[in-house]
Amino acid sequence: MKKQNQRPSNIDKGLVLSGLIWKYLDRTLVQAVQFLVTILLARILAPDEFGLLTLVSVFLNIALVFVQHGIGSALIQKETITEGEFTSVFLFSLLAGGVMSAVIVVLAPFLCGVLGYPSAVPIVRVLAMVLPFAGISNSLESKFSRNLEFRKIFAANLSGALLSAVISIWAAWNGFGIWALVIQQLVFQLVSSLVLWHLAGWRLAKAVPFRTIYPLISYGWKILASSLIDTVYANLRTLLIGKYYSSAAVGYYDKGRQFPALIIANINVTIQSVLFPALSREQTDRKVVKDIVRRTISVSTYVIFPCMTGLMVVGRPLIRLLLTDKWLPALPYMQCFCMIYSLWPVSTTNLQAIKALGRSDIFLKLEIVKKAIGIAIMLFTLPMGIRAMMIGGCINAAIALFLNAFPNIALLDYHLRELFSDMLPAFVLSAAMGTGMFFGGRLIHQDLVQIVVEVLLGVALYIVLSMLFRVNSLQYVRGLAREYIQRKKQ
Repeated sequence: MKKQNQRPSNIDKGLVLSGLIWKYLDRTLVQAVQFLVTILLARILAPDEFGLLTLVSVFLNIALVFVQHGIGSALIQKETITEGEFTSVFLFSLLAGGVMSAVIVVLAPFLCGVLGYPSAVPIVRVLAMVLPFAGISNSLESKFSRNLEFRKIFAANLSGALLSAVISIWAAWNGFGIWALVIQQLVFQLVSSLVLWHLAGWRLAKAVPFRTIYPLISYGWKILASSLIDTVYANLRTLLIGKYYSSAAVGYYDKGRQFPALIIANINVTIQSVLFPALSREQTDRKVVKDIVRRTISVSTYVIFPCMTGLMVVGRPLIRLLLTDKWLPALPYMQCFCMIYSLWPVSTTNLQAIKALGRSDIFLKLEIVKKAIGIAIMLFTLPMGIRAMMIGGCINAAIALFLNAFPNIALLDYHLRELFSDMLPAFVLSAAMGTGMFFGGRLIHQDLVQIVVEVLLGVALYIVLSMLFRVNSLQYVRGLAREYIQRKKQ
């Protein structure tokens, strides 16, 4: 009889909590290392070098969708997986990575010519080498994720981040220029995939039942198509800015995105990685799924809204302090991305519920509608300038929130009035906190002191107001922290 990986039918709250913490540590520490490296590299390299790499990486990001999305989600969602089925998924992902790498290498001259940067062909071809290793990482991470073994993913990603940081900083310091950024991506993917394989302690099954992969593809292709639409849309603005403006403008745009992205990645990716397998376990009990979704939205907005509000307030002195004045044109982009990203956890939680219930068809339809609206807004605002494009992005994020929440009215009986009720406390508290921070730091003209004063004032205001109005999310977060500490002591 084939060995099977069968998940327990009920959620182990401690296992989910442990998974959330390890995944959050993964995102926090890995992103922190990469962010610190980016700051150091930004002080050495020019904005147009960062912009050029961001621009040509668009093609790599699109190719990664075919390697990292779809079948991995199907592997997590499926109730029972045999070792033979997992081997077929592993080989499929590796093959997809190799094929996409070859496609990028062949098309590199054409793609760079379209962008107007023919000198970037060698960069694109070298970057394509990460795709087979991304295929290895995708299948192994899916194996760990379905069992909520996020500690192993954390170890692999942190190893890759640390080693790539050391090597890329050395390369930049020694005059490698844009190639230091390329080296950083290559080393990270190579090291993390090899560490994952080592921690898995896994070998290919002798018999590979490739027919068993068809049901996974049947579910996963819709997720892949949705991810492809989302990735193309997310990178379209970068392509338009690079094509119609300059690589330096792309650099400012990308740096403005990276600051709030550092925060949102920690929370949003944690929600996606842990909430999906947790909801998949309870997909037959809609009431339990709804309760988890509501709690997740309440807690995630309670955390993310003040973070984004605070970043908008301290943005100017933060950029001057960390990146120097040459990067100040990135400030408007940062503030717009703060507004856009603040809504992401709400949309993500609603979408994860739809996926966990097996309705990948709805997921795909939503992506098509949202991206059609987004592209229309983007093309309408393009002649008006980059700032108009960013404002259009904020409007589109609000529209997407409504669209993502709408199917769960029928699927979970989760109405919009309940959604806004779950979001309202965090919104009101964050607005009050941001106002206090803004006026509290206006009289201080030393960047570091201003940041410290505004952050401390904001944290104090938020906690005091939360306690004063007895916000449930604060009590819930406290309870989770106490429970985790008690488990560690046992």
